[in-house]
Amino acid sequence: MLTVINTSKRTKLPYYLLLLALVIYSFATLFPFLWMISASLRTDVDLFKNPMNWIPQTLYLDNYKEVWQAIPFAQYFLNTVKLSVIITVLQVVICSMAAYAFAKLKIPFKNMIFILFMTNLMMPWHSIMVPQFSVVSSLGLYNKHSGYILIQLFSGFGIFLMRQFFLSLPNELNEAARVDGYNEWSIFWRIMMPLSAASLSTLTIFTFTFMWNDYLAPLIYLNDDSLKTLQLGLKAFQTEHTMDYGLLMAGTVLATIPMVAVFLAGERFFIQSVATTGMKN
Repeated sequence: MLTVINTSKRTKLPYYLLLLALVIYSFATLFPFLWMISASLRTDVDLFKNPMNWIPQTLYLDNYKEVWQAIPFAQYFLNTVKLSVIITVLQVVICSMAAYAFAKLKIPFKNMIFILFMTNLMMPWHSIMVPQFSVVSSLGLYNKHSGYILIQLFSGFGIFLMRQFFLSLPNELNEAARVDGYNEWSIFWRIMMPLSAASLSTLTIFTFTFMWNDYLAPLIYLNDDSLKTLQLGLKAFQTEHTMDYGLLMAGTVLATIPMVAVFLAGERFFIQSVATTGMKN
């Protein structure tokens, strides 16, 4: 009996150690977010008190009111929503169509073309930033939302993710649909897309989050205040000599809410996609 109990304790020890490590990692990950929320409820004077109380004695909610007046926050917010939603929809559709072609259609040299697309994942954006800017400027799309949308129409990651899912689906589905008189367009929209809800949700989460947080590309392509996004607008709270941390943190909290909402909405699909997307060649 003693031997059985000791063995049971030994087998549970790695589990408890892993659980402890995950708890510590979770606190380390949440620390910046907790500080951000705490700082958004303080004045700058209260924020730099030593020692700092994590829970302020008096909640300073005026930061959340003043942030809408200090900068055109509403305009920046609407611009960010507009660009993020449009680009996410276009990327999901375009990447899905390209991925279906690479996975299920008989196209000459499609594997070679796919490899060329994948070089987009290995090439840093900074290496093509200048020629890309020259193309957009020559088209007369600089300082326009359409120019920024144009450079974000597809992603190598999106094509790779959706291709791997389509490859995991049996080819018999396509063959049976063709026998029933479906063309490739109908097969894609009426069969493949409904089956790929999990992967589509995953791609939507990644794309929306990246577009919402993008700073460098809007900085380059969007110059007018009426066109700027939230990430550029929050930079206005930082001047050469000062930083208004209370307003900056309040704006950051408001900017974080849509990303959290999108992730929570697609969380179960995201987990399902990770579990089911194969690595078939």
